[in-house]
Amino acid sequence: MKHTRIKDVLDSDDLGKEFTVKGWVKTFRNDQFLALNDGSCLSNLQIVIGIDKFEEKKIKKLHTGAAVAVTGTLTESLGKGQRVELKAEKLEILGESDPDKFPLQPKRHSLEFLREIAHLRFRTTTFNAIFKVRNALAFAIHQFFNDKGFVYIHTPIITGSDAEGAGEMFQVTTLDINNPARNDKGEVDYKEDFFGKPTNLTVSGQLEGELAAMALGNIYTFGPTFRAENSNTTRHLAEFWMIEPEMAFYDNNDNMDLAEELLKYVIKYALEKCPDEIEFLRNRQVEEDKKKPQNERSPMDLIEKLEFCLTSDFERISYSEAIEILKRSKPNQKKQFKYLIDEWGVDLQSEHERYLVEKHFKKPVILSDYPADIKAFYMRQNEVDEEGRRTVAAMDILFPGIGEIVGGSQREERYDVLTDRMDEMNIPKEEMKWFLDTRRFGTAPHAGFGLGFERLVLFVTGMTNIRDVIPFPRFPKSAEF
Repeated sequence: MKHTRIKDVLDSDDLGKEFTVKGWVKTFRNDQFLALNDGSCLSNLQIVIGIDKFEEKKIKKLHTGAAVAVTGTLTESLGKGQRVELKAEKLEILGESDPDKFPLQPKRHSLEFLREIAHLRFRTTTFNAIFKVRNALAFAIHQFFNDKGFVYIHTPIITGSDAEGAGEMFQVTTLDINNPARNDKGEVDYKEDFFGKPTNLTVSGQLEGELAAMALGNIYTFGPTFRAENSNTTRHLAEFWMIEPEMAFYDNNDNMDLAEELLKYVIKYALEKCPDEIEFLRNRQVEEDKKKPQNERSPMDLIEKLEFCLTSDFERISYSEAIEILKRSKPNQKKQFKYLIDEWGVDLQSEHERYLVEKHFKKPVILSDYPADIKAFYMRQNEVDEEGRRTVAAMDILFPGIGEIVGGSQREERYDVLTDRMDEMNIPKEEMKWFLDTRRFGTAPHAGFGLGFERLVLFVTGMTNIRDVIPFPRFPKSAEF
């Protein structure tokens, strides 16, 4: 039986026309008013069930969560909260839902509870809104790069290299973990493994992306990445998605320009395409804020915050300037930071990033020119400064409530400088011969960055836990579904 989306029915002016709709029961009041939702929009369609029209046995199956098909006539609604409603002529129960066992009821559930039943949380209005916004952002990213002539590259999920050099990777093997093959020295013999060498799930598509950029010009990747980091914070996942463009003939300033343009484009797109969802999430955040002490409440509501990012030029400062600001800051002077800033060269923590964005500049910030010692081997080294300090042409974009949302750099294109740096960081050059070939044959300045997709969704939805913006979160001790 052909049916019409509830969104289209609610938008229709065809009073008196017959429609067939299919969806899930949200509520059933007074044995007469059925609220139905099919996921096409946040709003429910009210269906008026004539008590005498259907047998009692069927009416008694209209519990929250049940799937039904209804055919009826569109009429003007006399009740508040809806413009039109459907007067049911036919009713079919497609799938029953036992009210004593179905965990979702027509009431507000905590996000913690919904994480425990992540396979059902899609059915709530909150997660309907979140995943509609996520979908819009993903589409906007592809559209942005496509319109600019970038080539979309699929980089491998299984890799033999560690792009970040951090070592926090998930190993991929077909060896018997209880009794792996061993060589003459008693070491695990990876020649017997599926790929003939140690392999892992990728932490980044960047290095492979660089290979493509050095032939195709401008490319981007958008795929899953994995970190075996034992972190249970609200900002970290073990499996997450990354957008990683690489651009030939770009320097770090070009890199910053592109990243700022991308962020503004996708935020604007979400505001335009998901107004109902973002308005719902804004109201949700306002209600949540009322429960918090005044000093913990958001200074701007969700829509104000997103509009603010669109209208503000991102503040650009160097790491060295940021360190001086943080050193002199009240939280540092009064020892309120958990990690005090006392010298140049320390890695900035989330509390420092958020201070710069939320308290000092009160706008998004792009930090550049970080100390070489705290950054990856592939970042281009700047000239040594007057005080003999080594920095790299790196850049991070910091957002309110999030901290770092983008990390990138101009890449080191000089073969000798790159190999010296790899020696310094004990990165085996032989295993990275394919990467070094881009510096041996037709090397050119190039740059790129990584945008954590879930952190972007977190920002645009106003949620506070990254596990709530990915359908099936992966984190330490949890790999459900």
